Parts: sequence; structure tokens; C-alpha cells
Amino acid sequence: MIEVYLTIGILTLTFGLLIFSKLPPAAIFVGALTLTITFKLAPLVDSLKGFNNPGVLTVGALFMIAAGMYSTGAISILSDKLIGRPKSVLQAQLKILPNIALGSAFLNNTPLVAMMIPVIRDLSRSCGLDAKKLFIPLSYASILGGTCTLIGTATNLVISGMITNTLEHGGDNLPYMEPVSLFGLSWVGVPITVAGLAFMMLFGKWLLPKTLQNKDALGRQERRYYRVELKVDPEGPLVGKTIEQAGLASPEGFYIICFMRRENKIECGAGTVLQPNDFIAFAADIDGAKSLWATIGLAPIYSTKTDKPQRHRHHLVEVAVSNQNSFLGQRIGDLSEEDREYTVWIVGMARDGAAMDYPMRDAILQANDVALLEVEDTFFYRNRNEIDFSMTKKLRGARIQRTDKAVLATLITLAMITTVTMGMLTMLNAALLAAGAMLLTGCMDLPSAGKSVDFSTLMVIASAMGLEAAVTASGLSASIGNMLGALGGDNVYLALAVVFVGCILMDAMVTNVASAVFMFPISLTIAQGLGVSFMPFAITVMVGASCSFISPVSYQTNLMVYGPGEYKFADFVKIGIPLSVLVGVITVFLTPMFFPFHP
Repeated sequence: MIEVYLTIGILTLTFGLLIFSKLPPAAIFVGALTLTITFKLAPLVDSLKGFNNPGVLTVGALFMIAAGMYSTGAISILSDKLIGRPKSVLQAQLKILPNIALGSAFLNNTPLVAMMIPVIRDLSRSCGLDAKKLFIPLSYASILGGTCTLIGTATNLVISGMITNTLEHGGDNLPYMEPVSLFGLSWVGVPITVAGLAFMMLFGKWLLPKTLQNKDALGRQERRYYRVELKVDPEGPLVGKTIEQAGLASPEGFYIICFMRRENKIECGAGTVLQPNDFIAFAADIDGAKSLWATIGLAPIYSTKTDKPQRHRHHLVEVAVSNQNSFLGQRIGDLSEEDREYTVWIVGMARDGAAMDYPMRDAILQANDVALLEVEDTFFYRNRNEIDFSMTKKLRGARIQRTDKAVLATLITLAMITTVTMGMLTMLNAALLAAGAMLLTGCMDLPSAGKSVDFSTLMVIASAMGLEAAVTASGLSASIGNMLGALGGDNVYLALAVVFVGCILMDAMVTNVASAVFMFPISLTIAQGLGVSFMPFAITVMVGASCSFISPVSYQTNLMVYGPGEYKFADFVKIGIPLSVLVGVITVFLTPMFFPFHP
């Protein structure tokens, strides 16, 4: 019995630290797992099972797939067509959540969420939307959509397999049960999904956290602003779009200070349609400049050479001009006439910490000017001993997408999803093959693949699986099962509600699949005791174990958005509890209508 109390103590400490401390979730979970190993609450091989679990490795591989889709611009192109540039969080939710729910009904929701994470990150930056109000709904929409079909989640398939196995090896005293068809779950899952999405859109404004703005007016004044000058690429996707559709009307880190067409300055607004070689000058801080430079369809104007570059191989650097620079005293507009060993493209310039109010081409280069340059790899080698710049800083997080590989990256991803859906390959095998194909075809490079993997998320998932082993091996799960059986009593609807609550409670302590496996025999025993059909209980277990809303650790898509959204544990609890109540009420009410207690 001491093992049960120790496990309860460790779980309480873990959840307390997640809610009230600022420690990284990965550190908290690894620490909790260390305690379970120290007290030998489960066999060591079970405590460490998460670190060689195929599901954890699959998530790692899917991060690389998402990176390949993002680096080629495939995600951005698809997002632009399906989502566009929403003006509010509600508009973004209306365009994102139903599509994710529909996709999750037939496809594994993990790769869908993995690929949508960078999309939401970009939308929040370019459209000025609060990402905290989008990441949790993204995960929840994928979970809700999975309840609509038998293949929507692994939980549904596990329970279906257990029903089939019970039918093949069960006795005559078993309650009525039958295999669940592909769309059998839809009678309950579709209403749940519609209600859940509507709930998040209607009440998310109050229940979801918001990003706190730490930059005060003084901080904004102290930021350096650059004059960034770019042109509309004649072969790019921005031609024919309005400034608003191109994402350039948002004041998030930049604003337009000059717009010229065929050497003539014109007034522009959000509805101005972009034409080839339109000249646009911005005032931008460093984040805004990185965003503008990486925008597909915009290109620098001034260069030391006229070569047509492979821009996906280039880098953005910040340099300070030294007093020994060979270009001092020359106009920037004349740089293309110079002959240099290395090529640079001038993206922007700041003088005395501010954006210049006149064209860069007329600027005479001076010492201490700060410039943003697009450079090739050779720049870093040839400039290592140069004295042109007193400071050279490579800007991280800025990368040009290789759009010529977008179709190829999309085909690789579709092939991965298709082979898994048809049962030809496991998710892990298909994801590893797809990641390898992304590397071999140049859709992403090896450094980008390595940086794309969120190892802190993987540590949390693996450690959570180890905690699940302690919950089971210590006897805590059995104690909870006995308590739930006693609470059910003789009322069939109350028993159904108890099963759903049991799934939710187990979800908070173990993974959703483990919750389903644990609650299956308990619900079967309850159905036998009441002398009713097992089918409403089976459907309730499928829904309850899948709808892991209260805890970020109970479902891997929750964990995937936990870090990018910079959430706290309590953020999931605040919206997860009322959403779970809503789903529970609908499930208990609808399930017996389509899966009667007495068929």
C-alpha cells in the first residue's frame, strides 16, 4: 500500500510544480520519473519504456517532416489558399479548426498538428493574432475530429481490437457486444465535434490565456529600426495580390513608408494590387525585417553582383560598417558596379538607430552604419579576416523557403499518410522514410532537420509514459477502478457517466491509450453487473479516453503545442474542464440512443 501513497505523492508534486512553478515541464517530468525509479515503483524496463517507444520516435520524425514542408514553403502555400490572412482570432479559428477536425477523422492527427504549428506561429506574427488562443484549440480540434470515425485515433482502434478479441475468446455470460463499423462512432462523434468547436470559438475568448505584452512604450522607442527596401518578384506568388492579402498591411514589426511603381511614388493602401517589380520601402525592427526578408515573393534590390541567386541557401546577417570599409563615401545605388570576391544583397540599413527617410540608393555609406545583408556561405569564410565590418552577426530564425521543392515535399508527405492509412507501413516506418526522402531530395538539409526536433517535448512524452508504468504497477490504477465500480450503482446512466469520468481522470495521470486499456475491463464488469449491453460503455470509453483536454500530458498533440504556446498547466485545466463536461453530457445522452442498453 505504501507504493500507492508514494505514487500519489509524486503525481501531486508533479502537478503542483507544473501549475505553480516556472520550471521547464521537461525538467519536472524527468524529475518525477527519477523519483519513481528511485523508489522502485515499477520495473526499470517499464519506467524507461517511453525512451524507446515507437510513438515517441514517430513524433520526433514528424517534426522533421513538418520542417521539410515548411522549408519548401509547402505549408505556407497551402495555408495561404485555405486560411488566407484572417483579421481576428475568431476568423482564424473558423478557417483552421473545422479543417483540422475533418482531417483528423481520417488521418493521424499528430502530423497534422506538427505541420500546423509553424503555420500558426507565422499567422500570429504576420496577422497580429494571439498564438495562445490558437494552439490549444488546434490540439483540441484534432482530438475531437478523431472521435468521428473508427480510424480517427489509436484509442478507437485499440478498443475495437479488444472487442473483437473478447468476442472470439469470451464466454456465454458476456453482455451484448458487436464490432464497431468505420462510421459507427460518427453518431456520437460528429455532434461532439461540432459542439466542442462551437464552444471553443464562443468561449475561448475568456477561457484561453492571452499573451502578455512585456514591451512598453519606452522599449519600443529604444528598438533599432531599419529602412528595408524590397521589390515584388515578377515570378513570385505576390503578383496580383493586394497588400493586405500579401500580409504587408499588418503593423507587426514593420510598416510601409514608401511605395513606388515604375519610378513613380504612389499612395498605397491595404487594397493596392501588387505588380511585378513594385518597389516597397519599410521601417522595420529586427523581427519585422527578418519576416519581410523571408516573405516569398519579395527580393532585395541592391547587390554587389547581378547573379540570379539560389536564395534558399542564403543567410541574413547584421553588420556594423567599420571606419576602414572600402565602400566608405560611396552611394549604395552604385554598389552593383563594384567587383567583389563575395556577393552581398543589401536588405536594409539603419543610421543612428533609426530608419532613413530617404531612398537607400542615395545614402552615402558612413562608419557605424548598421546594415542587414543577405549573404552566401562564402561570406563567412572570406570575411573572417576582413576589416570592412566591426561587427558581423548571423540572424537566427530567418530562412528563405525553397518553393521549387514545395510540390515534391507535399507528395512525400501525402505518400507517408497514404501508406499509413492503407496499413502498408507503420507510422514510425513511414515517417522515417519520409524524413529520409526530404533530406535526399533537398527539401531540407541536415542541420535544419536536427534543429526542428523539439527534444524537450519528446522528454516530456517519454517521461509521462514512465509515470504511467508507476501508476499501474503500484496498484493505484486498480484502486481507482474499484472505486469507480462502486460509484456506478444500479443506474445505467450514472454508470455511463462514471465510466466517462474515470476515463478523464485516468487521462490526467496516464496516456489516452493506457486509459482506454485500463477502463475497458472495468466498464465490461459494470455492464455485466447491470445486465445491459456493453456497446454504450465501449463507445463511452472510446470518446472519454480520446478527449484528453484537462492535462497537457495525456495526449501527445497537447504536449506538442505546450511549448510553442508557452502555456502553463492551468491553461489546459481552465478550458479543459468545461469542455470535458460538455462532451461528457452529450456522450452520456446520445450514446444510448444509437447504442441501446437493451438491443
